[in-house]
Amino acid sequence: MTRLLLSCGEPSGDLYAGALTRELRTLQPDLTIAGLGGPEFATAGGTLIEDYRGLTVTGLTEVIGKLPKSAATLRRLAGVARDERPDALVVIDFPDFNLRLARAVHRLGIPIIYYISPQIWAWRPGRIATIRRLVQRVLVIFPFERAIYEDAGVPVEFVGHPLVDLIPDAGPREAFLRRVGLDPQVKVVAVLPGSRPNEVRHILPDLVAACRLIARRVPGTQFVIARAPNLDNELFAVLQQASGLAAVIVEGETDAVLAAADVALTASGTATVQTALHDTPMVVVYRVSPITYKLGRRLVRVDTFAMVNLIAGKRIVPELIQDAFTPETVAAEAISMLTDPERRDRIRADLAHVRRQLGGSGASRRAAEAIIAAVGVRPATPA
Repeated sequence: MTRLLLSCGEPSGDLYAGALTRELRTLQPDLTIAGLGGPEFATAGGTLIEDYRGLTVTGLTEVIGKLPKSAATLRRLAGVARDERPDALVVIDFPDFNLRLARAVHRLGIPIIYYISPQIWAWRPGRIATIRRLVQRVLVIFPFERAIYEDAGVPVEFVGHPLVDLIPDAGPREAFLRRVGLDPQVKVVAVLPGSRPNEVRHILPDLVAACRLIARRVPGTQFVIARAPNLDNELFAVLQQASGLAAVIVEGETDAVLAAADVALTASGTATVQTALHDTPMVVVYRVSPITYKLGRRLVRVDTFAMVNLIAGKRIVPELIQDAFTPETVAAEAISMLTDPERRDRIRADLAHVRRQLGGSGASRRAAEAIIAAVGVRPATPA
């Protein structure tokens, strides 16, 4: 029996962990996998040792309050690795936690596989030396990452982006909009304010203010707020103050929201790739606390933040970060996309190019095959 320990944080990591676990269990039915994850991981057959929810925030200063819980979770996972001796530890993104866990597990002589590696090309490049020392193999999801690890002497494999397979068929746009009480004949703007409480707190109020400006300039525009699971209602109270705005909140149907939208206003992160997979023109925004931004900006090595722009190698969608993120600037960009068909078509063509760079279908299966090969187990079923 093959036993794996897995560690992921954040909703996106949990989503990828779930897809990976399903493929691992298909290839090796007697495999057991347990660790830090969430509902997607558990539903796919993983055993939760700890739940990541309540452990994750963004920012350098915001993380301080989570340190005690993070330390306790790390100790528990390291203890499981010591007592149960899994065949390998698989870590998914979440580098501040996962690299500390990897150090503890490496001392036990247990192989470590990093799936969806840290963004060392964007900031903290010194982490690559730590990864080279601790990790047996890195599985990357963006094509440009492979050369970075190869040049550093780290065993690496490009498996493609798992979201390509995880985007569901959203069904007819008209049926979705009618179901949520909107008019399919009128322009729709999607609003994706993030999946973490502190993200939504920093981002949603100005996105709602931008929506009000858009509605004034493009009368009749409708708005759909894609609400991530497990967020408190108080984070969305700002919508109650937006009287007269044709807006609805939809939870758990982000892909349907994006498929129905003419333009999206989205927090930077995985959501930008998700939006690109729907060829939906977008305005990318982000904001953290001033002290976090001041400290973190010194460490950043890239001139662009949005993942779709990084993949494209140029700025194909606008990104409004920190002080540049205002209701007025967001509204101006969105209005341009709503009213300028040529710009909208140009962005869609660039997003289609980004989609082609993501490796096609089968990323989670390729990652599972690479993990099984790394631990020296022959798949029980044909790949």
